[in-house]
Amino acid sequence: MSNRDTLFSAPIAKIGDWMFDERVAEVFPDMIQRSVPGYSNIISMIGMLAERFVQPDSTIYDLGCSLGTATLSVRRNIKAAGCNIIAVDNSPAMVERCRRHIDAFRADTPVEVIEADIRQIPIKNASMVVLNFTLQFLEPEERQQRLNTIYQGLKPGGALVLSEKFSFADADVGELLFNMHHDFKRANGYSELEISQKRSMLENVMLTDSVETHKSRLRSAGFEHAELWFQCFNFGSLIALKASHA
Repeated sequence: MSNRDTLFSAPIAKIGDWMFDERVAEVFPDMIQRSVPGYSNIISMIGMLAERFVQPDSTIYDLGCSLGTATLSVRRNIKAAGCNIIAVDNSPAMVERCRRHIDAFRADTPVEVIEADIRQIPIKNASMVVLNFTLQFLEPEERQQRLNTIYQGLKPGGALVLSEKFSFADADVGELLFNMHHDFKRANGYSELEISQKRSMLENVMLTDSVETHKSRLRSAGFEHAELWFQCFNFGSLIALKASHA
């Protein structure tokens, strides 16, 4: 059973920027389940997509792997032989726990967990890349470049899964979905204080884009096909495919 997230339940005198530190890593599974609507659906579907898209003798990248939940879902569902998974995160606390989680399960597909900045990781011979709530933490002007590199490193017929929190051009819809997300967190036991303190910490480090912006970036990177495949309130996931004849 994961530790319960009570990080923001008492008033914080000086609210700094969000960090994926030891304290966050300790309660992360509980935090994600109670904060991100549809998270477990996205994780299980990433496994189903892996079953479809992972090619023999190829590499799968989980960029911003945190505790390795998406990596484990991919590994459980791979049917192709000769594959390997590279899971990357820049948080030492996350990487340490991710290695322990991966090692706790026996499987044929090897996983290498790397502590690094995902912007520095070359993408080669990839049949699937996962960016699960990761791109939103890069500076906006760096996002296109990372997607370009991913497209170039994907094999023909390869897939990118891009999950993000979204913003909306329509202010009324944006406000509605924002408020519904807060209702979701309240229903999961978070207080107003917890919700507002966490939001203050995230507002400088997590800059969200609209679905249209994501699609436009994916097209610019070269992806022939890109579409939203999952959405719950202001959270969702896109699938982008590299044509098999590319």
